[in-house]
This record gives sequence, structure tokens and C-alpha cells, in this order.
Amino acid sequence: MSKKDASWEKIFDDYDIRNHNFSETPFLITARQIKDACQDFTETGQKEVRILCKQDSRDDRPQVFIDRNLFLLPIKNGQYFIVEGEGYVDIPEINTPIKTYHSKLDYRLDTSLIGDSEMQHLDFAYASSLIRNFMDDQSLVLTIRGRKYTPEFSFMVGSQNLKTKSVQTEVDAGYEGKDKVVLIEAKNSNVKNTIIRQLYYPFRQWQTYTDKSVYTLFFEKNDDIYSIWQFAFDDVNDYNSIRLVKSSKYRIINDK
Repeated sequence: MSKKDASWEKIFDDYDIRNHNFSETPFLITARQIKDACQDFTETGQKEVRILCKQDSRDDRPQVFIDRNLFLLPIKNGQYFIVEGEGYVDIPEINTPIKTYHSKLDYRLDTSLIGDSEMQHLDFAYASSLIRNFMDDQSLVLTIRGRKYTPEFSFMVGSQNLKTKSVQTEVDAGYEGKDKVVLIEAKNSNVKNTIIRQLYYPFRQWQTYTDKSVYTLFFEKNDDIYSIWQFAFDDVNDYNSIRLVKSSKYRIINDK
């Protein structure tokens, strides 16, 4: 049993969550309740709410969640729903050939070679106009970055109607063009799946602020390969209506 498993086992015991009927309604739990249940654990990873509630992939979930097909959604600052259903989307392998992409810059970016962060790889892809090329829109400019809070909105998970308000979201970069807004979630590792919330909440958030079409991308850089997936929601009110639109992988060549 992992440290996170032990904490969530105790949380489920303290609040009798195992006997909750998840097919009827999600279970509401607060940060205060999590803290109270885990106060006697000695290690930070066993009692820090932020760590316990970070479940970005299917395997990040505690075993008690996995066994019951549950996942966690923030619904308000300091409040979470434990929800039954599929909370994650697969990030499929891109089996098409790697495309050679020639940077549109007429000079070399020396500073982009220092470090190995998600942000710098995404910035380099944008500076080289790869993001514009993938979206077929040369008008895109960087306009969104960092943390913001969602407006109130409702959505469906399976047959259950959930409502969220003022949840902190973060996009690694957002670009606006003449007729579209493009939001990107970036990773710097070989991710097999990710929680849909990281794409869905910013998508719903920015839809309320613009009449332009909002697009969601997942971005990853491994070795010298840049991979991009575009996802869409067929029903904006349905968390699980996510689907893959297209994907490509590139090797960026600077001819200068």
C-alpha cells in the first residue's frame, strides 16, 4: 500500500464513503475533511491536500479509487467531488511518420537550448511557428498563461449533472488569432493518459469570455520530437464527449 493509498483508505473509513451510492450522486468532500482525517500521518505526502488530490493520470489514483472506478474533480475552492465513471482520456501513440518542420525563424535561438522544461519546449515550438502551422493559422499570438479561476458552469459526467465555480485552472499557453483561441496542456514526458479536467475546465472557462472558437491541444516533447494532439468536445456540456481530432509529430530543423 502506498502512502497515498493509506491516507485515502482512512478518509474512506472516516466518512463511510464505501457505502455511498455513486450511481446516484457523487460524494462531496472538503479540504478540511481530508486534513482532519489525515492529521495523524507524519509525512507530508500523506496529509497534504494538494498532493493527495493530485490524480492527473489513471495510475495516480489511490487503489480505493481504482477498485471502484472513481476519480476526483474540484468543484469549488476547497471542495471536491468523488465521481464514478471515466475521468481520463488516452493520449494515443502517433504512428504516422515524423514530419520534418523547418523553423520560420531566420536566426538560431541559443537560449532555447538551456534547460529542459515543458514551458521552454512549448515556447520554442511557438517561436518556430510550429503551433501556427499545426493549427493552420498564422494569426495566432500568445495571450494566455498562468492560473485563473473558472466562472460557474454545469456539465454532465455520465447521467449526473455537476456544477463548478471558481476552480483554479492553469494552461501552459493560450493563443488567440482572428477567429480562434487555442489552449495547450504541455508535458515533458511520455504520458499515456491524462485527466480530462485539464482540457475541459479551461475549454469551458474561455468559451465564456470569447465568441471565437476555442480549441484544445495536448503537447509533448521527447528527445528531439515534438508531438501535438488536438482534442474536441462534441457536446460542450458533456465531460466525456472528448475525442481526438488529429495528431502529428515533428522534428524541428533550424536552417540557420
